[in-house]
Amino acid sequence: MASTFVASVGMLLILLTKKGLNRHISIRWQYNMGLFVFSLLTIPFIPNNLLASFSSFLNIESRLNTLGFEGTTATNAATAVNEIPGLAGGLGWLQDFAVPADRTAPGYVLTFLTGVWIIGIISFLVIMLVSNRNLWLIKESIKPIENKEILALFSKCKAEIGIRQNILLGSSFMVKTPMTMGLFKTVIILPAEEISFNDVRYAMLHELAHCKNKDIQINCIMFIYQALYWFNPLVHLIFAQMRLERELACDAFVLNMLPCESHISYGETLLNFVSKLSHPPALYLGLEMGGFKSQIIKRVKHITSYTADSGLLKAKSVCAFALIGLLVFFQISLVSVLARNSENRFYFTADNVQHMNLDYFFGDFEGSFVLYDLDTSLYTIHNINMSETRVSPFSTYKIFSALIALETGVLDANYALREWDGTTHLFESWNRDHNLISAMQYSVSWYFNDMDVQVGISGLQYYLTRLSYGNRNLTGGITDFWNGSSLLISPLEQVKLLTSLHQDEYLFEVRHVDTVMDVLRLSERAGAVLSGKTGSGAVNGRITNGWFVGYVENGGSTFVFATYIQGEDNAGGSTAAEITLSILEDIGIF
Repeated sequence: MASTFVASVGMLLILLTKKGLNRHISIRWQYNMGLFVFSLLTIPFIPNNLLASFSSFLNIESRLNTLGFEGTTATNAATAVNEIPGLAGGLGWLQDFAVPADRTAPGYVLTFLTGVWIIGIISFLVIMLVSNRNLWLIKESIKPIENKEILALFSKCKAEIGIRQNILLGSSFMVKTPMTMGLFKTVIILPAEEISFNDVRYAMLHELAHCKNKDIQINCIMFIYQALYWFNPLVHLIFAQMRLERELACDAFVLNMLPCESHISYGETLLNFVSKLSHPPALYLGLEMGGFKSQIIKRVKHITSYTADSGLLKAKSVCAFALIGLLVFFQISLVSVLARNSENRFYFTADNVQHMNLDYFFGDFEGSFVLYDLDTSLYTIHNINMSETRVSPFSTYKIFSALIALETGVLDANYALREWDGTTHLFESWNRDHNLISAMQYSVSWYFNDMDVQVGISGLQYYLTRLSYGNRNLTGGITDFWNGSSLLISPLEQVKLLTSLHQDEYLFEVRHVDTVMDVLRLSERAGAVLSGKTGSGAVNGRITNGWFVGYVENGGSTFVFATYIQGEDNAGGSTAAEITLSILEDIGIF
């Protein structure tokens, strides 16, 4: 996924920036910079439409100028199309065929990879929870501290730190060093053994600094992201660095409160606690004053050489933080642009649009409807999200397959007959010779596949690119790319393509366009002429996708339309045509 790659690049840049500017950034600000990682790691989980909306916002591409309204004066959508006068027996002229497309392999691959990811998450969580099993035992072993001097010292330390929230103080024989735990109900735990008053004060200040900085909550967020990104070593690396920076920042916070002569004493307190540990526990859901040997060495060096941040260092730290912020903003912007330009979506902007709620006509099917009036340049759209979503064109692609074949000379304008090669096809009407008229009527796939093969992939790519036909992706193979495979197009793009044909804006000769338009002619009623092409997609023997695209010429006006539906079954091109005709009749176009 592009967004995951961009997030990884962003993390790498943060690491390099922090390393390069290490001496010019205070430790607290270095830790704060790491928090930007959460934004980067969230990007892959943001829906593309939200990212694309962010891109539109950045480009000030607002739809505020879009005119729209909801609701329509619908008549009974259940009126059978077969009863509409002038259709010569209803929908008999719409021969709708869905050819099953075998796409099981990619589905299995995706399922396998998703399964591996989920198993990895579960395994990571199990390992981490097992390593933290002592936290539950510690929680059960906590005893409230009743020593009045210790409690008074705790209240004084809270006041020094500036904390007003209710934080419990307890002790446990199971801990060797002070620690803090509790995401919602925070408790600071001291070792049950006797500790010097000085060590208790330093320990309280350190743990309270964690509470003030919300380090427990941040630590839990790190834990969640590490589980989600268990496969990414950069995530583990940057979080390990952040955990060290967190401890250094807390040390710096406490040292800044203490007089210089107390710094060495604070460092000795840290060593006193660490010396009691045989090995540091891996506590991912709690914070402990100890740590790994390498971390302790760095902390001791930091404590012994500590000096308060100068005004210049603070200014440089803020500038570096702003630099990282701009970097992350750029990364999010980049991903949003990638999402906006995703081949799975077409982002539509127009000034003259009305939105209509046509759910009544679609019944149980999810669908979209786009109508464009060539005279008024008005778009009427039902379900803008689905109208922008690219899906397989299925047999509607055959309109342009025929145009390209005519333009390249593969097919002559006399509707040349092509001989059936004897291969038995699923549909009986395909098992004979066909010309362009009959091939379009019966949606004979082998006829158009033969022409595409003659044109060749490079030729098809040239024309589809010039046409801006959807995502122009032909990697699915020369006989399959349009049938539930790589080529995708949205209802809005279907309308734009047919509109451009009517307005002679494309690279096809007028006579070739006229030939195809003649072939697409379906019916005439009361002076209105309906032309179009259906398309259907089948999965596991069920027809789950349906198109009906075309145009109506009525009284000198031309209306271009595209209807797309999805459903569990019977959601084919014929159903899309029925829905379309009901809508067109209702609004008085056909």
